[in-house]
Amino acid sequence: MVIPVFRFTARYHWHGPQRLPEGGAFVLAPNHFTNIDPLVVGTAVWLSRRAPRFLAKASIFRVPVVGRLMAGMGQIPVERSGRTRLNDPLGGGKSVIEQGGAIIVYPEGTLTRDPDLWPMRGKTGAVRIALENDVPLIPMAHWGTQRIMARYSKKLRLFPPSRVDVIVGDPIDLSAFRGKPLDQKTLLEATDLLMQRITELLEELRGERAPATRWDPSAHNQKETGKFA
Repeated sequence: MVIPVFRFTARYHWHGPQRLPEGGAFVLAPNHFTNIDPLVVGTAVWLSRRAPRFLAKASIFRVPVVGRLMAGMGQIPVERSGRTRLNDPLGGGKSVIEQGGAIIVYPEGTLTRDPDLWPMRGKTGAVRIALENDVPLIPMAHWGTQRIMARYSKKLRLFPPSRVDVIVGDPIDLSAFRGKPLDQKTLLEATDLLMQRITELLEELRGERAPATRWDPSAHNQKETGKFA
């Protein structure tokens, strides 16, 4: 049901020569700024002849009808507490990788809080899956989904069709991190490299420069808390 709808409502414009690998496992890491992103990105991956598999909040799987659809499409539930059905927050992703599949992980973990929709500080899940399983980590950026659904909105704008620009980058060079203990320092350094590359791709699509300092939700929350201390 999703593919025909979004092939109609999203006019995809691909940038650059890079395309997703035709075979083999990899982790795809896109930017994330609207609730409709997974459907638009999933359709883009499907158009590249790969089956999209997402790590998704487990609460979605408890929604009537939607949950059954998500499970039927092979999406992977992740509990906010850090546990999945496999008692491992990344275990479902590993099983997809072992089968040679492509898994989509939003490294920001949620919609960006940056006021201008630039990528914010990332979390380490995408990098961890790629390093633990020794598979490519591919950055991706898109722009235009906010015309289909604004950030935090529940209202879809399906007509007229909206332009969605998409760019897939070269796999991140993780050679400096492979073989090292996957401690927090290593994972954060690799994640920062990933977020930098995603931001560069989005700059190319938007034709403008991102802020020099990436939005940090924890730092922002501390500032807001301090106002009322």
